[in-house]
Amino acid sequence: MLTEPALLPSLAPQDLPSAVEEELAALPFIDVHTHLFMPSLGGLGLWGIDELLTYHYLEAELFRSNPIAPDRYWKLSKREQADLIWKTLFVENAPVSEATRGVAAVLKAFGLPTDASDLRDARAFFTAQDPEQHIRRVFELAGISEAVMTNDPLDPQEAPLWERGANPDPQFHAVLRLDRILNKWQEHWSVLQSKGYSVDADATGNSVAEVRRFLTSWSARMKPVYMAVSLPDTFQFPDDGVRARLLAEAVVPACRELGIPLSLMIGVRYQVNPALRLAGDAVGKADLRALERLAVGYPDNRFLVSVLSRENQHELCVYARKFRNLMPFGCWWFLNNPSIVEEITRERLEMLGVSFIPQHSDARVLEQVIYKWRNTRRTLGPILTRAYQLLTEDGRRVTRAEVRSDVTRLFRSNFERFAGLRSRS
Repeated sequence: MLTEPALLPSLAPQDLPSAVEEELAALPFIDVHTHLFMPSLGGLGLWGIDELLTYHYLEAELFRSNPIAPDRYWKLSKREQADLIWKTLFVENAPVSEATRGVAAVLKAFGLPTDASDLRDARAFFTAQDPEQHIRRVFELAGISEAVMTNDPLDPQEAPLWERGANPDPQFHAVLRLDRILNKWQEHWSVLQSKGYSVDADATGNSVAEVRRFLTSWSARMKPVYMAVSLPDTFQFPDDGVRARLLAEAVVPACRELGIPLSLMIGVRYQVNPALRLAGDAVGKADLRALERLAVGYPDNRFLVSVLSRENQHELCVYARKFRNLMPFGCWWFLNNPSIVEEITRERLEMLGVSFIPQHSDARVLEQVIYKWRNTRRTLGPILTRAYQLLTEDGRRVTRAEVRSDVTRLFRSNFERFAGLRSRS
């Protein structure tokens, strides 16, 4: 509990920037959404220079600066792809985009050359690393204590690892991902059927009850901190489709019974350019009245919410002011650029105080957390400082303890409380 501000020494306006910067640097953050994997999930985890360079953000940039056709690119080996991206985006061009600059920041963090003509030194360094020790070092460099994974029980590579008893790791939290169930039921209902669940292509009969049984069973195995689904910009709720029925009658009740939130990531336009594969998705403005209906209809459920379109951000803030069971989090995917992060975070701070989660890394490659969280601290520092300076100008003293408390709420305790992590420990 904070001591009464009047009893503590206040920060002078000129001391606010350093105080905010120091508190951001000192706190180990929780990365509330990633695509990383704990060591016991083996080769699913991506790391190293070739994975950093063939990340789909950089692949999309490659096709704008190199004439290679996508179909020819996909025929190259991973190493050949990485070499081409390095030559095109780092040797022939200055890496000034957010994604390319991030790779340079990672290399610098490990004392590797950022302007070499080839990747020999970088490859030798990463090849020499012990994976578990490397994870710990990367987390330390990123200033995070824990990462929340994305775990799909219908993934043919991942599911068997859990079924064989993947060892938990205190640095990682599981999340039960629902995309195959909610968005691609027609392609995956037979997988549930093959595992002994009585479901059918139209999700009739016992299908809803069986999906709920499946979620409960996998929750007991994974112990997820929340369930999650990525949704298109066309998402509506309620509607007459299978997704809405499974969401309302299986997913939402299961989350409520388990006492965990449901994460809704809304606004993807899938495969607008299929030739680019993972890099081929885009963004669309969503109708957030679907979110309103979920918040109203299920007041005992908690919803973590991230929206992909910049145009939806203000509306999400307004809904969060109306419904305490909504928690806005992060600047997702195409929004994760400093200029846009600054705008969205200032808007949230002005409308919600510190009752939101500013950012997550969404990292797919381990070392990405280094530059993504460095960028977050660098961007958030001036935003928080300006808020405190305005408060001081308006006559309210600010103490170091308050700065520390606010930073802790934003990057740890808001998530711990909303996801029920504290009650589990």
